[in-house]
Amino acid sequence: MEIKRNGSQPSGKGAAEYFTGSVRIDPLISPPEPSRVAMAIVTFEPGARTAWHTHPFGQTLIVTSGSGWVQREGGTREDIHQGDVVYFFPAEKHWHGATCTTAMSHIAIQEKLDGSPVEWMEQVTDDQYNK
Repeated sequence: MEIKRNGSQPSGKGAAEYFTGSVRIDPLISPPEPSRVAMAIVTFEPGARTAWHTHPFGQTLIVTSGSGWVQREGGTREDIHQGDVVYFFPAEKHWHGATCTTAMSHIAIQEKLDGSPVEWMEQVTDDQYNK
């Protein structure tokens, strides 16, 4: 058994290569193999968002506070709010983040393939974000 105490893992800043705006990542757990799961709380300030990306085994988001937007490639931008649960299918290209006026936090749960839970792609443009 392993207990990760609140505050025992440092917060990190979302890298500009993969995020637009101010994003904080608070790791929850990434157990050793054979487990593949990785979890973090991600907080987006207003206007902040991910780049387009995919996950080899899909991704679940549990919105814990605020309001945000999610979009899959070819789909319309969808509103998400505290208590909503979003599932992206394996290899589904998508982005997520806060609205332009409200911060949003979610728990992100995904599984790793060959040590990585994500494949990052191009940034979401302001035009794509504002549609």
